[in-house]
Amino acid sequence: MAIRIIVKDPDPVLREKALTVTKFNANLHKLLDDMADTMYDAEGVGLAAPQIGILKRVIVMDCGEEHGGLIEMVNPEIVSASGEQDGPEGCLSIPGIRGDVKRPMNVVAKGQDRNGNPIEVTGTELLARCVFHEIDHLNGILFTDLASKTYTSEEEEEFE
Repeated sequence: MAIRIIVKDPDPVLREKALTVTKFNANLHKLLDDMADTMYDAEGVGLAAPQIGILKRVIVMDCGEEHGGLIEMVNPEIVSASGEQDGPEGCLSIPGIRGDVKRPMNVVAKGQDRNGNPIEVTGTELLARCVFHEIDHLNGILFTDLASKTYTSEEEEEFE
């Protein structure tokens, strides 16, 4: 397990579409472990493989125990979404910037676990936001592309 370097915007890898994972092996397991370590070290709630320069459809998320703790998804896809929420987002690849983004309130996503077995994740609120945010990374989309407005961390503190 290792802490990887998080790629920062405007690195072009963040705008690329990630490739489907076809090999479920020790290399994938190490990638997932390293991604979780990197996410926790950076105090994030989600991380997509392109954020560490790897164009594979792999995400990790941890929105707290109330949302299931650490979730690993390989080749994730949205199955359904409903409702709406509008709130702040940040990104480990865009430090110091936040933005207001509309996202669905509820999500069902399917994918595979680290061994290639099918999994399904159902989430609301923060977990739903995180699932959409991380899958967007796999498609070269950043939250700033979707934000109705962006602001610095300092400006956010002034709002509160």
